[in-house]
Amino acid sequence: MAKKLTTRSEDYSKWYNELVVQADLAENAAVRGCMVIKPYGYAIWEKMQAELDKKFKATGHQNAYFPLFVPKSLFEAEEKNAEGFAKECAVVTHYRLTNDPDKPGKLRVDPQAKLEEELVVRPTSEAIIWNTYKNWIQSYRDLPILLNQWANVVRWEMRTRLFLRTAEFLWQEGHTAHETKQEALEEARLMNQVYADFVENFLAIPVIQGVKSASERFAGAEETYCIEALMQDGKALQAGTSHFLGQNFAKAFDVKFANKEGGLDYVWATSWGVSTRLMGALIMTHSDDNGLVLPPNLAPIHLAIVPIYKTEEQRTAIAEVAEKLKSELEAVGHTVKFDNRDNFKPGYKFNEYEIKGVPLRIAIGPRDLENNQVEIARRDTLEKKTVALDTVTTLVPELLAEMQEQLFDRAIAYRTEYTTEVDDFETFKTVLNEKGGFISAHWDGTRETEEAIKKATKATIRCLPIDGEKSAGKCVFSGKPSQQRVLFAKAY
Repeated sequence: MAKKLTTRSEDYSKWYNELVVQADLAENAAVRGCMVIKPYGYAIWEKMQAELDKKFKATGHQNAYFPLFVPKSLFEAEEKNAEGFAKECAVVTHYRLTNDPDKPGKLRVDPQAKLEEELVVRPTSEAIIWNTYKNWIQSYRDLPILLNQWANVVRWEMRTRLFLRTAEFLWQEGHTAHETKQEALEEARLMNQVYADFVENFLAIPVIQGVKSASERFAGAEETYCIEALMQDGKALQAGTSHFLGQNFAKAFDVKFANKEGGLDYVWATSWGVSTRLMGALIMTHSDDNGLVLPPNLAPIHLAIVPIYKTEEQRTAIAEVAEKLKSELEAVGHTVKFDNRDNFKPGYKFNEYEIKGVPLRIAIGPRDLENNQVEIARRDTLEKKTVALDTVTTLVPELLAEMQEQLFDRAIAYRTEYTTEVDDFETFKTVLNEKGGFISAHWDGTRETEEAIKKATKATIRCLPIDGEKSAGKCVFSGKPSQQRVLFAKAY
């Protein structure tokens, strides 16, 4: 049986790392900063993928795939994008290994196999995709192009943490090309809304939609839309971004089209993405000191059935009932595991499903068979109750729907409690250090003030809320006029 987790109040970072490993989600790989996503963790990611993929296709997007390697000359064509990612790039310089004459049995880079042009391992794919679009787009009739790719990317992070920040991670990245500025803006906003709907309704994580400040925008974007979530430790996490790229990449790669008036114009662009970072958001929004808590919409296993017996006769009788119950629940769309392993005791199994966040657990013993009943336990509240066997197939869907809703409501209540309006900088610092969470405060709109606040407190502007009311006030730091409150927080 796995050792007891460090509690969140003891050491939140240690609790998180232990949970990821003990819940069998992922582990550190032999490559520094990289991770192995284990089958159970990957099953959760697959459910995220499947739901997002449906949403992308429902909004007219198609999947494609572009190369992992980007010639350096293409990568540096859009200067802001190249500068923004330069420090995180992994670069391929040679294409072959050879025997090391000084160290028998060892290999070295073959000095005769130097590439004519260095290749950047993609940190993002705008460069290679826009170089390709140049060949695809000649006329307004070729637009829009609405593509998405599921891929891995490499950003050579120095400080890593499983799922939240790794040197290699999985994601999807959408890249679209449009005839007009308005079309591209609408696309960027639409996809941010798609992300918000997915994260709230599927992951049960409430988010705030907003736009980034100029200094926090994606490198090469004219506007970055985002969804921001609040974790249990009072830190914010950027859960997804959607970028209006203007004509920056079209100009960098000379992507023009013949417009309806017979002239030439540069194409308008967007890009947008979410990553396996959502796994970290999921863990840090719902889980507790007993392990993972999964919203039913995301759970690879909705319900685990654990038999409790002493004799082989009892085992056979319980198995017959459990298999029938399993079939009935699967017939109405639920994933069920009947755990009839005989080399683990029921207590071990209970602990395993608890730490893995399986939403519901049913225990069946000899006395339950006699009374035509089962014990059903909820993972979110840890409540247990005995129910009649013939009510289970009706009760399970109701409980799962209730759990999905209540997890979201609980997260909303937490965010409400830990969102604080402040009007002076001393209060700002006190709230940030003693309470945490989102701080809603006026900002004068200058990069200088933003940097000064960040330097003094390590808090950043998470977003300018899209639904935020315009209200005149004074900047919390400089005292200069401000027209809207923005959200500050310490963040992952």
